[in-house]
Parts: sequence; C-alpha cells; structure tokens
Amino acid sequence: MSNQNQNMADMFGKLSEMQNKMKEIQDNLKNVEVEAEAGGGMVKVKANGNREIVNIELDKEVIDPEDQEMLEDLIVAGVNKALEKAEEASKEKMQEAYKDMLPGGGNIPGMDLSNLGF
Repeated sequence: MSNQNQNMADMFGKLSEMQNKMKEIQDNLKNVEVEAEAGGGMVKVKANGNREIVNIELDKEVIDPEDQEMLEDLIVAGVNKALEKAEEASKEKMQEAYKDMLPGGGNIPGMDLSNLGF
C-alpha cells in the first residue's frame, strides 16, 4: 500500500471514529438536564441536552381560569429559557468532545466549527 493510500485509510478510520464518538455524545445528551423558571418560580421547565422538554411544573397559584393568557405567557417564557439552557449545555458537551478528539485540543487554525452548530 502506498503512503498516500495509507494516509487516506488512516483519515477514513479517524473519521469513522469521530462519527461514532459524536453519536455517543448525542445519545448521552438526553441524560443532560437543565431547568428554567418563569414568574418567580411559578413555572418550572426541564429540558434535556437534545433540546426536548421533559417536564413542566406549575405552581397552583399560577393556575387562574380568569387569566389563561398570563399562564400561557409564563409557559412560553419558561420553555424558551429551558431550550436556551439546553442549547448551551449541548454546545458545551460538543466542544469538550472536540477538544478530546481533535489534535491540538480542537484548535485547528482556519477551522471554525461554529458553523456546524458547535
């Protein structure tokens, strides 16, 4: 096998390894939980690292049939905050993984991974 073919084989092997690692990380993100509050804690929303809402808790005081709009607004605010936190947690885990996988701790000159959502 020529040097060039060996280099290509090594590159594809590393690419496959990186893909497997990324799948593992994405699978583990479902176990990362974040929580956000709205209305001074009257609405609590939990999300996972895959940006999925896993739980919503409502304080009984916020459930007012006469003010449905306020409750809806608080739920939207809580969900948006939780999704923001989940996005941050996801990016952090992905960046950690890239540091471990890539040479130089993931700092490759001229390579900006932010375009990929990491």
